[in-house]
Amino acid sequence: MDRISSIELAMKNEKTEMNFYLNEAGRSKNPLAKAMFALLAKDEEEHMTRIAGLHKSLMVDGEWPEDVPIEVAGTDIRETLDSLVSKRGSIEDHDDDDIKALEKAIEFEGSGEKFYMELSESAANRAEKDFFRFLSGIEREHRLSLMDSLNYLKNPETWMEEHEKSGLDGA
Repeated sequence: MDRISSIELAMKNEKTEMNFYLNEAGRSKNPLAKAMFALLAKDEEEHMTRIAGLHKSLMVDGEWPEDVPIEVAGTDIRETLDSLVSKRGSIEDHDDDDIKALEKAIEFEGSGEKFYMELSESAANRAEKDFFRFLSGIEREHRLSLMDSLNYLKNPETWMEEHEKSGLDGA
């Protein structure tokens, strides 16, 4: 796959993920799932915007820009999970659709992580390698946070013990 096609596929994937997360944030009644999906949608929108800027530059200049900043706004997914676990409703209101959505999201993020790492490994330019390796790391962070959220919804008692919270109330 050539560079332009790879970038276009990356933009399409980010948009698909963003729309999925927005839909799930609107559907879920669980405060934890809603917050996680809303944050992920925001992150994916930023990735899509950044990648679209690269696409435009590649179309105009025909080469990878040397000054692409390797940063995106910080994600606070883990902090959101930690802050919501002690709130009422964080486990009671979830349903099987939340579980399925989190499982699907884990697959999305795992695929994105692998895809961006492959783009990094095939890139000839150091800036391009670094950018895609960075995006792969962000997707990995999302995947791990989603796995943590899924574990919490499936078995909150064990999650609390593993995270040194002695009771379901977070005390």
